[in-house]
Amino acid sequence: MNQELIRIVENIAKDKNIDKESIFQDLEAAMVSASRKHFGVLPTSGVEIVVHIDRVTGAMSAFKDDVEIDIQRLGRIPAQTAKQVMIQKIKADERDSIYAQYVQRKGEIVNGIVARFEGGSLVVSLENRVEAIMPKSEQITGESHHPSERIRAMILDVRESTSQIKILLSRTHPEFIRRLFELEVPEVAEGIIEIKSLAREAGYRTKIAVDTIDDKVDPVGACVGVRGSRIRNIVDELGGEKIDIVRWSDSSQVLIANALMPAKVSEIAICFELGRATVVVTEDQLSLAIGKHGQNVRLAARLTGWDIDILTPTEYNKEVDRVSACIKGVEGVDDSFVDKLLALGIISVLDLEEVGTEPLVEELDVEQELAERIIAAAEESAKKAAAENSATQAEDILKQEKDKLK
Repeated sequence: MNQELIRIVENIAKDKNIDKESIFQDLEAAMVSASRKHFGVLPTSGVEIVVHIDRVTGAMSAFKDDVEIDIQRLGRIPAQTAKQVMIQKIKADERDSIYAQYVQRKGEIVNGIVARFEGGSLVVSLENRVEAIMPKSEQITGESHHPSERIRAMILDVRESTSQIKILLSRTHPEFIRRLFELEVPEVAEGIIEIKSLAREAGYRTKIAVDTIDDKVDPVGACVGVRGSRIRNIVDELGGEKIDIVRWSDSSQVLIANALMPAKVSEIAICFELGRATVVVTEDQLSLAIGKHGQNVRLAARLTGWDIDILTPTEYNKEVDRVSACIKGVEGVDDSFVDKLLALGIISVLDLEEVGTEPLVEELDVEQELAERIIAAAEESAKKAAAENSATQAEDILKQEKDKLK
């Protein structure tokens, strides 16, 4: 009995996470290659060489055209051939094992230890000495890591090549936030609370919209936790990234208002034809609604799926007045037509020009010829508005230049 061989196979299988049967088959194939080398037999020669290893005892038997041969007397060169073949096959089996293990874990959060830096990429050591890569683009801006540091990341992708398996990690992907909530909030993991939508600018701010299948559960409160304990853990993991949690609504108007929080919204006009929402906020809420560098409104737009324009009451009234003046100049249009346009979410001549005649004909029962005249008038008014805006911008630039010279 060759129990030493059995123990070696078991140790390799455990260490490399490879099926024992695959290792036995690799050994047999390596011995066949060594035997062919010894006898100078090509695979195409028709000579049959068979090697079998008993899976229980470890006993090895070899036959050349049904005649038993002593595998131990093959010599140094065939043995070296067997060793090289064995190494190649075990490496191939190990790659297959790693790929099979991690490809089904795509989207999961894993723990690892920072091993080293390669260029801008971070090499992270996972379990069983498997190494993964976190490209610079998948690292959170402003975060710094050092070797031997423990790190959590999401498996973004697993790619197979002839030489290695490439496991890509990410800490910037929006789904990383979703997985963190599943870990920190049991109701999310159990499906009681659902993250309906998520928008993120990694390292700066994230907005998520949550809903619940249980009316007794407050989805926002559950995600925040008692005294903010749950959300604090997630924010700490992300290095202080702000997270806004809002309640989901099937009503687009309610959802948009929620998404723009902490700003308070006065009015929302939705144009389904353009996929655009015009939101009116008071002057004191304008900067809050837009956010630093436009971040709040940008994330709200991505969260809701609507293109969002923020206007003050003065700006809104100015646009409505321009539409009203434009429409009144078209023969055959009564005063109530402006209200009908506003009900469709069309609040400016630019909107009217963009939607074209189809909504006017189908939604408002306007004759095609009249609809064309209305759009033509809107196009003319839009040109004047563009010219006025250009002149205003030029005046502002000139004023700024003069202020610099003072």
